[in-house]
Amino acid sequence: MNGTFRYLLLLGGNLGNVEATFDDVVGRLASLGIVGQKSAIYYSRAWGFESDDIFRNAVVELHSHLAPSEMLEELKTLERLSGRTKKSTDGGYASRTIDIDILFCNNLIIKQPQLVIPHPRLHLRRFTLVPLCEKWKEWKHPVFMKEMQTLLDECPDTADVWATSPSV
Repeated sequence: MNGTFRYLLLLGGNLGNVEATFDDVVGRLASLGIVGQKSAIYYSRAWGFESDDIFRNAVVELHSHLAPSEMLEELKTLERLSGRTKKSTDGGYASRTIDIDILFCNNLIIKQPQLVIPHPRLHLRRFTLVPLCEKWKEWKHPVFMKEMQTLLDECPDTADVWATSPSV
């Protein structure tokens, strides 16, 4: 694959100074390409596990020449540099300083053992859909062929998600 890729990335975390970590990660993303639009930072409670620490999430657009598999490796490195100690391997969730998920890459559909794009659970999570709809509500999911706003309207998740700051 050659050319420029348009990524939508979800930043998430609930340990430490999450806003400062997000600022640092966005600065480091600039070394991987051109950072585009950024959503506000949103608060939400833990999803899929119990935690007293409130999560923050934001979506960042990145234009890069890195192919998806290369981007995944770079994002794992950024997570480690930002204090992420491990990713879940058993499907369970845990508190973390940072998590960077690739939500979309252009309109590609990729299903590999280590990389699935679009993110396989984004349509089930308000904490992902709410920041997506802030700037990209008309982005069409290449599998479901529905815009983000429609996926948010149809989302079975009823958890509260609220904005905390103008953008990352």
